[in-house]
Amino acid sequence: MQNDLSVEKMMGYLYELPDQFQNSLGLKFDFIEQYKKVYHNIVVTGLGGSAIGGDILRNYAAKQASLPVVVNRDYTLPAFVGTDTLVFAVSYSGNTEETLEAYQEAVKRGADVIVLSSGGKLSEYARRDNKAVIQVPTGFVPRAAAAWLFAPVALLLGQMGILPEVENEIKETVEILKQLRESLNPTIDVPVNLARVIAGKTRDNIPVIWGTTGVSEVAAQRWKAQINENAKSPAYYNVFPELNHNEIVGFEAPRELLQRQVYIILRDTRDYDRIQKRIDISKNIIKDQVKNVIEVYSSGESYLARVFSLIYIGDYASVYLALEYGINPTPVKMIDYLKEQLAK
Repeated sequence: MQNDLSVEKMMGYLYELPDQFQNSLGLKFDFIEQYKKVYHNIVVTGLGGSAIGGDILRNYAAKQASLPVVVNRDYTLPAFVGTDTLVFAVSYSGNTEETLEAYQEAVKRGADVIVLSSGGKLSEYARRDNKAVIQVPTGFVPRAAAAWLFAPVALLLGQMGILPEVENEIKETVEILKQLRESLNPTIDVPVNLARVIAGKTRDNIPVIWGTTGVSEVAAQRWKAQINENAKSPAYYNVFPELNHNEIVGFEAPRELLQRQVYIILRDTRDYDRIQKRIDISKNIIKDQVKNVIEVYSSGESYLARVFSLIYIGDYASVYLALEYGINPTPVKMIDYLKEQLAK
């Protein structure tokens, strides 16, 4: 049974996402000079909600930066990590065991390391080792701190000259998200509230989210994870054009299973023209085989505004889906249980 105060808290987190971005613009990086050097690669190591910022950074940097950004979700680091690598160790709690081990490995290999956290052991290790710490506010669940887990790293790389346009793109993101929340918040009902509409159409079905490589793939991944964590429900995602080489074949049987699937296609005006054609053809292939096909369009001009507009709609939809099921979206009992068992 849902707890009204807990649900209200989660809704507050969602509503304040634009403010997280706004507040991040005021961050000062007093340590920046010690990290101004030529790097061959950047690695963001983290898990779950603490890694989503790295995924967005990876896609964004592919369009802006002259060096690769890799996301690491493991206890160990890729073999290439060394003295010419900049590692961001990201854990909202500061106690994620995989990230703690990866951090220590990065230090041993001589990589330059910056920690992003609200505290915990990770911040303690960094201060012990004279590594920079970007301290973010406490009081969130990690998945509700998406802006704090992305913007500080991106803004720092902007000031280092690696992502020169990022500050302006974050400013546009603030404005786009403020506009969106006026129609997504709980005071707005269907049919105006798109997130409520999506939750209603998804209830009692299995959502599958389709994005596009390099554009909305991270948003699709985020939708899947948010439905898992907030609505405590199964959800899956895939990306164009890859899914046209395998998944698109799987719409013949079993009919009873297909009729319990809802496909949510994340669309972006900047999608490559051949991708847009693939989406249209794929939609026609599946529309009579599955329960529903829902198209969700991005807003804004810059990449960050567009991808976060899609993420924001999905975040709200996942919480409304939890409410459809009478579920409290905030706790993640299975993750807590897993951590307890691992600690034994």
